[in-house]
Amino acid sequence: MKIIKFPKKGEWAQLLQRPTLDTENLFDTVRGIIGRVRKEGDQAVLDYEETFDKVRLNSLAVTADEMKEAEAKVPADLQVAIRLAKQNIETFHAAQRFEGKKVETMPGVICWQKAVGIEKVGLYIPGGTAPLFSTVLMLAVPARIAGCKEIVLCTPPDKTGNVHPAILFAAQVAGVDKIFKAGGVQAIAAMAYGTESIPKVYKIFGPGNQYVTAAKQLVSLRDVAIDMPAGPSEVEVLADDSANPVFVAADLLSQAEHGVDSQAVLITTSEKLMEEVQREVERQLAALPRKEIAARSLANSKLILVKEMTEAIEMTNAYAPEHLIIETKDYMEVAGQIVNAGSVFLGALSPESAGDYASGTNHTLPTNGYAKAYSGVSLDSFIRKITFQEILPEGMAAIGPAIEVMAANEQLDAHKNAVTVRLKDLRLDN
Repeated sequence: MKIIKFPKKGEWAQLLQRPTLDTENLFDTVRGIIGRVRKEGDQAVLDYEETFDKVRLNSLAVTADEMKEAEAKVPADLQVAIRLAKQNIETFHAAQRFEGKKVETMPGVICWQKAVGIEKVGLYIPGGTAPLFSTVLMLAVPARIAGCKEIVLCTPPDKTGNVHPAILFAAQVAGVDKIFKAGGVQAIAAMAYGTESIPKVYKIFGPGNQYVTAAKQLVSLRDVAIDMPAGPSEVEVLADDSANPVFVAADLLSQAEHGVDSQAVLITTSEKLMEEVQREVERQLAALPRKEIAARSLANSKLILVKEMTEAIEMTNAYAPEHLIIETKDYMEVAGQIVNAGSVFLGALSPESAGDYASGTNHTLPTNGYAKAYSGVSLDSFIRKITFQEILPEGMAAIGPAIEVMAANEQLDAHKNAVTVRLKDLRLDN
């Protein structure tokens, strides 16, 4: 990890850069794959599965028999853990249900909103180096609560043509309707445009590599909505001299093992803590099964020493981390000054892992500084709000003249006339 001491504010922008994710150079390749899937459907997806995932499939859909076999393969303790996580995720997201209230903006003018689930959603679950069955729960559970009528999931199979049993079990527990063996760009294209097997959806959710990211960006230009801009995962630990260096090192490494392009950052006011964390990272890294991945990620990671907590907070808001862990004496006071972060973990006993799996909050979050403008996935991500209004005679009499004046001044006479004819009708009735 790189050690930086007392950086000047003018150096922050460069210091806080993420590992470069250059999707521009991928767009030509990605466009070609998308175009072929759009034109050839299932056959193109099957061909790309053979090319990229090294498996020749006869069909894309996961069968009922495969679902049953998967459940039998999932250890009992993991089944219990998945059900517990599902319950907490459900509890947290159910509390986000929208309650539309009728508002009478003036007598006789009544306005309100109704929340409606997006009818068809697509969930992308990467295969890669780890089976992300937790992401199935994070996406499918709120989709089900929101009332989405069709939940489609795509995930790449292994080289034997099978999907990891825990992914299938989590999908069953969370209420996914249809599951398909498709990964990468071809999966995104299939959900965006539909094939003979895979339904077209209205919004696509889920993380992925740089090719998946590029594919989501391209299809979202005019054909389908996506959850948010995505990039490599990241964590920041904000700590003072009260923090436990063992905990801090563990938190940094838990992020580093995600992938070689992940980033872990410590911003601290304590040089002693920084030195202890550096030693502890090296000690814990040696024992990790994924130490090669974590070690490469740590090359993008930084230990930053600043003079005081106000500076640390300002730097944190400039970084806008996906995950922020605050391990300070007065962590609630510090948290009150955080305005840019995806998800915040407070105190020594709140690791990022809790939010990643089972506390109930969602782990699909904005990365690469997008926390300055985007929220993480929530129940709202799966709904649309439709606006209604009812104008009664007294309401039309009250606001009609103002509408006529405004429409006339915008030179939209037909708009004005739509009100004028009603006002005349009301006067005739009286």
